[in-house]
This record gives sequence, C-alpha cells and structure tokens, in this order.
Amino acid sequence: MTRTHALRARRRARRDRLRALIVVTLTETGGAQTYVRELVPALTDTFDVTVAGSGTGPLVAAVETGGGEFVQLTHVRRRLSVVHDSLGLVELWRLCRRVRPDVVHLNSSKVGILGAVAAGAAGVPVRLFTAHGWAFKTERGVRGRLYRLLHRAVRPLLTRVVCVSESELRTGLEAGACVRDASVVIPNGTRLPPAAADGAARSGIVSVTRLRPPKDTLTLVAAVARAGARLPPVTIVGDGPDRPAIEAAIRNAGLVDRVRLVGDVDDPAPYLERAAVFCLSTRSEGMPMAVLEAMAAGLPVVASAVGGIPELVRDDHNGALVPPGDADALAAALLRLTADPARAEGLGAAARRDVERTFGIDRFRAEHRRLYEQLLEPHGDEDSVPAAA
Repeated sequence: MTRTHALRARRRARRDRLRALIVVTLTETGGAQTYVRELVPALTDTFDVTVAGSGTGPLVAAVETGGGEFVQLTHVRRRLSVVHDSLGLVELWRLCRRVRPDVVHLNSSKVGILGAVAAGAAGVPVRLFTAHGWAFKTERGVRGRLYRLLHRAVRPLLTRVVCVSESELRTGLEAGACVRDASVVIPNGTRLPPAAADGAARSGIVSVTRLRPPKDTLTLVAAVARAGARLPPVTIVGDGPDRPAIEAAIRNAGLVDRVRLVGDVDDPAPYLERAAVFCLSTRSEGMPMAVLEAMAAGLPVVASAVGGIPELVRDDHNGALVPPGDADALAAALLRLTADPARAEGLGAAARRDVERTFGIDRFRAEHRRLYEQLLEPHGDEDSVPAAA
C-alpha cells in the first residue's frame, strides 16, 4: 500500500481531524520554543496538536493555552549521549505510534535527527524539520563533524526542511544537510505590541539572550568596560550555564553598578518598553526571535553580523551591525546610538515598520499553514500526500 493510500485509509477509519506532532528538544526560553509557541495557535483550527519536549519550561503552559496538548519527554536531551539518544529515539518512535500524526514537525538539531529516524520508522506521512540554527555551525571538533554527518544521513527521511533565513538555507545546502527542491525559507515572525506613547521616556541598553554559546555576552561586558561611563546602564535578561563567568567578568571590570543580570523572565516586554537600544552579541544565529521582538517594540538593534541577522538589521536603517567578537566595534556602535537619542528613536521606528511589513506573526502563521496544506493536499485531493524527498 502506498503512503497516500495508507493515509486515506487511516483518515476514513478514524473519521477525526488531522493530527500534528511538534517536537522540540527543550522547553526552556529560546527562539525555537518561541517559534513553537507561536505556531500552535495557527494549527489548532485544523489539527489536533501535540507538542513534545524535555523540561518544564514556559513552553508547557503556552502550548496548553494555545489549544495544544503537551507531552513530557524523558530521554531527549541537548548533549550527545549514546545511551540517552538511543532511549530518546525509542521514546520518539513510541510517541509517533501513539499519536499517529499526519505530520511531525521537528525543531532543533538533536530532535531533527532522532525524530526523522523515529517518524520514518513509525510511518508518519509528512516529516518536517525547521533549522533554527544548524548545530554543526556552533558545535566544534568531533561533535560538529558528527552533527554534519548525521544531518546528511537523515536528509532523505525529511519531506521538507524549513529554514528561518536565507543564510540558514545556504549553510544547509553547502553542508549537504538539505537540498534545494525539498527546502523552503519561512522567516520568523513576531507580534506587534502597542506602540509606545508619544514622549514616553526610554533609556539604557537591554539584551535579551541565553547565557550559553553561541551567544557571546562576555563581548558585550567587555564593550561596556571599554566604553566607560559614557554608556548608560545595561540590563541583561536571560540565564544559562555561562552566568558565573559573566558575573565574574562584570565584577572584575568594576561594572556591578552598571551591568545588571536579571535572569529568565516570563515576558521580556517590560524591559524592551523601557530601553532605548537593544543589543545582541553572538557568534552564530538563524533568525533570532529576540531581535524581532526588540524591533517590534520600536528599538534600534546593535547586533553581530552573523547568520540571518543581516536579513533583519541594516546599518543606518534600523540599527547597526558589528563583527562578531569585536568589543571595540560593539562599544563604538552603542556609543553612537546612545549619544543621539533622536537618531536612535528614528531607527527604532524603522525597525517597528519592518516588522509590521515583513516579519509579522500573521504572515509567519499563514506561510506555515500553507506549507502543511501543500504537503498534505498537493493536488487538491484531501487524501493525497507527496513522497518524502
């Protein structure tokens, strides 16, 4: 029996709605998790949506609020482990057999690899993987090479690879992790908050980030130290394993009164509303949600020119780009913007307009719905599904 006929038989036998299984490695605060959170409400009118991930982070409540069901994973973890990855593969296969989804949508490299094998073995008709940032770009040495080989190996098991930026697509094609005919670029999107009131006071610099690689908050701390008292206070929102090193760097540079770490928060919006400039220092990115959210809040963005960031931020249009790891260039860019509030305000207004025109949440959701419909109903036949690429 072909896969198309199998799906037709399953639908008629169940006489229920389509089912989507969305999997992410961890439920912590992050770009992939925000992507999943915003995707779920776009699907629940057509699909019974199940989201699976490891941990008890804020994504769990967001999925349930959005109309989906959340399933806790036990063995799927970030770090490579022969034992846990083998158990995680079986766990995902069992989940696919239990949920019996019409489409499985995998997010992050670890789940993308394990989930492609598990979903293929379980006979899931449509298998998607979103590359939020290829692990072989950020992992070094043996781990990086292993991720590259594994992505190449599972590529034939995926119906489509979704890249969040043109940069990620180019990287995937060059590495052989995806092929052009079975790949699509869907840029990230975000909600547009209410515009700030005219004359609302905004001051200081804010960075919403994870304190772990590939994020490079230590370079931001070094930039603040080099700029001296000319820079306004900096607030860093986020947490992670690099926090002790960052706290030590702040103390050693005498910046305790000028750089504040607030840890993870459920909603960074209040910090964005009060700040005048947003900064993201990083070594590698797909298309960071934190940058989009800052732009939507009307902030000019100073960020490292890596990955998909140059597709969002343009010099002297809505912010400034600097070379990754260059504390002097970062300090200079921050000084230029904070010294000219009127210019910063103008760049922030342009950033908000860019989100409204190009990177809104409605466009993001509509493009994903169309992709799901295309893959499940390619020729207008409600029971047809394309073969895996």
